Amino acid sequence: MKETSFDLDADIVELTPFVPDQQTGTTAPLAELAFRADAWLPDETLRLRAAFADDCTLEEIATVLGRSRASIATRIYDLGLRRNSRRSWIAWEDEELARCYMHEPTATLAARLGRAVSALYARAQLLGLSEPGSPPYSGWEDAQLRAGYAKGVPVAQIASLIGRPFAGVISRASALGLRHACQPDDWSDAEMARALTLAATGVPYVVIARALASEGFPARNSRSLGQRLRKLGYGRGWGRPWIIEEDELLRHAYATGASLTPLRERLGRSPHSIRWRAEALGLRGTHVRRDGFRQGPFWTAWEEARLRADYGKVPTRGIAKDLGRGVRAVLYHANRLGLVHGFMRAFSAHEDRAIRNAWTHGVSMVDVAQALGRDPAVIGKRAARIGCRFNDPARPSRGPRTRRANRTPVTLQSLLALNAAAAVDANRSIAA
Repeated sequence: MKETSFDLDADIVELTPFVPDQQTGTTAPLAELAFRADAWLPDETLRLRAAFADDCTLEEIATVLGRSRASIATRIYDLGLRRNSRRSWIAWEDEELARCYMHEPTATLAARLGRAVSALYARAQLLGLSEPGSPPYSGWEDAQLRAGYAKGVPVAQIASLIGRPFAGVISRASALGLRHACQPDDWSDAEMARALTLAATGVPYVVIARALASEGFPARNSRSLGQRLRKLGYGRGWGRPWIIEEDELLRHAYATGASLTPLRERLGRSPHSIRWRAEALGLRGTHVRRDGFRQGPFWTAWEEARLRADYGKVPTRGIAKDLGRGVRAVLYHANRLGLVHGFMRAFSAHEDRAIRNAWTHGVSMVDVAQALGRDPAVIGKRAARIGCRFNDPARPSRGPRTRRANRTPVTLQSLLALNAAAAVDANRSIAA
């Protein structure tokens, strides 16, 4: 089957002749516009210029003219008026601006003329020096666009032919309701089944599109083919669902201590995908060779015990310095051991009770953080979530706590015993 997608020759300047409609002509009749109540009248514009020249504020001008401040500001911008720059433009400045505006940085030109950059922009707009927007599409351009889409000409070549940007051609085609010949929507069951079969072999999408076209199916481009395959649930790389057989191979590799590199190549998975799936299966930190296949220095039992005890309580840089290792090495090994940073570990019921007791009995948030081995900011957020704001301006009695010097360090046990100690003191006072 002959493919519908082809490349244009260099000497082609037109895909189809454009004949305008003889009945309506190339232009439509002028339509009458209704008068807008908010339109600016010449007298209002003169009064605006006079008030602006007298250095009146926008609020004063709006009050005099009976308009909103935003309307006044917009009109001043359209007229090119600027504060502190009421010096009239002379002919020499206009000639210099017209000569250098498109060839010299605006800031440099503004410094030479002794004016602000915004003043140059406003003057250039009044002189017609600013680059205009894209002109509307003509009938000839629309005709070339329709013919090119119908024949399957690449969009980039259509854009080059009519002198429009690539994104503009796509936007115009969408507005006209056109669909490219290389993206037909009539996918049959046989074509989809054949496309999935070829995709399973791992060949590129371009090769699959050519093979389908040679077998008699509609000619499509690789982008259209890839989009359809992804809608059918097929994906390459990330996003492909894990199957039971892959999970079993991953569990076997962790149980036997085998290298994960051959497994990644066999499954066609990335290292990040392997780590993510291992964590989802609860395998993180269970690999026999936790150091991988490095030759050293290996982590000793003492180093791992130190890491388990301090990770999340002591800054990671401090742990790395004490162990003589890099920060990244400490983070990687903590991840292999399945450790979770202290800032991220969940709060226990005892910790929540300790926070409530500290909030009730006036213990500072910093002391609570040191007792629980957490950051004070984390303690503050957790306290607010359970209804105990240490810095609550509405309750001065529950406000900031002042830490007392030379006292016994606060611990988790001492915080949990605060309610019991308060109950004993209350009973003693009642008995007395």
